[in-house]
Amino acid sequence: MDYGKYKYQQSKRQHEAKKHQKIVQVKEIKLRPKTEEHDLHFKLNNALRFLEDGNKVKVTVMFRGREMTHRDLGRTLLQKFQELVGERGMVEQPLKDEGRSITLILAPNKTKS
Repeated sequence: MDYGKYKYQQSKRQHEAKKHQKIVQVKEIKLRPKTEEHDLHFKLNNALRFLEDGNKVKVTVMFRGREMTHRDLGRTLLQKFQELVGERGMVEQPLKDEGRSITLILAPNKTKS
């Protein structure tokens, strides 16, 4: 068998395999500790849309200035967000403090109903 032909066949197979792959992106939703109810639900709808499309969602609560003393507000906001997402997304990475922000990563749920 010709080596050049073999290499060509291999590259064709790899190209076909690449076509059928699903690329998962991480979409980010940014919140502040003072985010109101309506804005939270608006961002929640965006997050649910991202999860339905098969993307992961990184939810970040950012703190500025004196808000750093009220980190508990950010944690409760993220827990509320997590409860509102419910069964449509699963927690891939729990709450994590990262300097001036707290993050939570949600992944799409595997089961489709």
